[in-house]
Amino acid sequence: MSGVGAAGAGGARAGAVGELLDVRGLRVAFPGAGPGGADVAAVRGIGFTLAAGECLALVGESGSGKSVTARALLGLAGPRAQVAAETLRVAGRDAGALDEPGWRALRGREVGLVLQDALVALDPLRRVGAEVAEAVRAHSSNSRVEADARVLELLAAAGVPEPELRARQRPHELSGGLRQRALIASALAGAPRLLIADEPTTALDVTVQAQILALLERTKADGAGLLLISHDLAVVARLADRIAVMAGGEIVEQGSRERILHSPAHPLTRALLDAARAAERPRQRAEKPSQGLGALEARGLTKRFGDRRAVDDVSLTLARDEALGLVGESGSGKTTTARMLLGLTAPDGGEALLEGAPWSALPERARRARRATIQLVAQDPLSAFDPRWTVERLLAEALSIGQPRRVRGGRRDAIDALLTQVRLDPALRTRRPAELSGGQRQRVAIARALAPGPRILVCDEPVSALDVTVQAQILALLAELRTRLGLSLLFISHDLGVVRQVSDRVAVMRGGRIVEQGPTEQVFTAPEHPYTRELLAAMPRLEPRPARSAAISGPAADPALPQEAAS
Repeated sequence: MSGVGAAGAGGARAGAVGELLDVRGLRVAFPGAGPGGADVAAVRGIGFTLAAGECLALVGESGSGKSVTARALLGLAGPRAQVAAETLRVAGRDAGALDEPGWRALRGREVGLVLQDALVALDPLRRVGAEVAEAVRAHSSNSRVEADARVLELLAAAGVPEPELRARQRPHELSGGLRQRALIASALAGAPRLLIADEPTTALDVTVQAQILALLERTKADGAGLLLISHDLAVVARLADRIAVMAGGEIVEQGSRERILHSPAHPLTRALLDAARAAERPRQRAEKPSQGLGALEARGLTKRFGDRRAVDDVSLTLARDEALGLVGESGSGKTTTARMLLGLTAPDGGEALLEGAPWSALPERARRARRATIQLVAQDPLSAFDPRWTVERLLAEALSIGQPRRVRGGRRDAIDALLTQVRLDPALRTRRPAELSGGQRQRVAIARALAPGPRILVCDEPVSALDVTVQAQILALLAELRTRLGLSLLFISHDLGVVRQVSDRVAVMRGGRIVEQGPTEQVFTAPEHPYTRELLAAMPRLEPRPARSAAISGPAADPALPQEAAS
């Protein structure tokens, strides 16, 4: 393993009195966790420091060792993990000498942790207020009444609107952004001096992402140290004072934000920067002649859930051979619209047409014969796939939808052809979903969608959980397949940069309605609706705008950003 001297170009600063983190030669291994029972060296002798009021961003691709590093700093690397370090001081304590009671005393009171997936991190059976109250009582001697008051104060400070209402709700009743803010409120309950935020904004729409970053910014301004873990340099550019880039368990480059963003030395850093800049550049598009009837059309689609209109009179057309981007924040109605277009959810009003013919109005038995025409690429293949099935079985089932004879005649050849088409090694056919990387799973999801021979693909947030370099690969693959196979593409995302790379036209949703639509570059360079302008202004950029004077101090602190409704 590499020593701390190889911790990265620029190296870690020498530890000083008052440093919240002083890490040198940190190694984390998992015995027998690799193929054939081999040991896995997840972190290989890294070093860094962090002071109060400072933000260090730890960036890198999935599997680079970022999250394992964060968990090792809190004694949460797992029972099978072997953790060793020359120096491991966390919040002034020698973490290498801590037993479990010592770790428990450190966590929460001295160091707070914010995880990426708040729906998993929060107890689904407990009310949000009870979750935050437990953290309050664990680090204070407050009475129940005092603790309840402190819960509302923390939720409000985290930018949660109507904290009294939200405290009574359970996690599934909140949107992704509200769940993330509740998780931050819980992490801040003990007023920790150090906050570790592991991908806290991944899969959040740009307006909510901006609010979460503003909250973290205020926490840093109040004097806390912030270790921000992310794969997105455009996100960390706003907060970081220093950036450390990880690859293969090592820090390959480390330095000030300005040097890393403007004079990167390592090829991986340059690749991450190129991926971030690609999202900010317009894409050259050739004008296409009209292809006649639309491939997919919504006419006045409406859907209610209780008293709420999730989709309200939505009309749009996806032309043949076109890519249409559907964007908007969480809860705007994008996915519900997609489900009605796919024939998976019945509209309460309006209709969907498939290649000019009735679709949503038909009974399912009449739709079944045309199902192969339109296929879905979902956001989270790990949840969409049966974890017990191999890739071969997943694809064989999909092939049987549109081409049963092909399956009987040469199933193995057809499966290998599909895997090759999405740039995967056919040898992966024997693996199960959990044995694949995120990018590999997403390619299998695309292969499964292509198996029946569709003419239309509906992609619902297909790259939101992937790191930027893998995102770029998947987007390039979709563009190639679209051209080669003549596919029409409905691309749904909260990520404006991704939509800009993929789409010929864009439709913007808010509150269940389409508020603006038009050619992609026209919408991006000359948006007409105020909400579209808000979305574009909230996009993270490598050159961050000056911070607002009052970041977030409560639910009404930033009137320019829309308040968020429950999912």
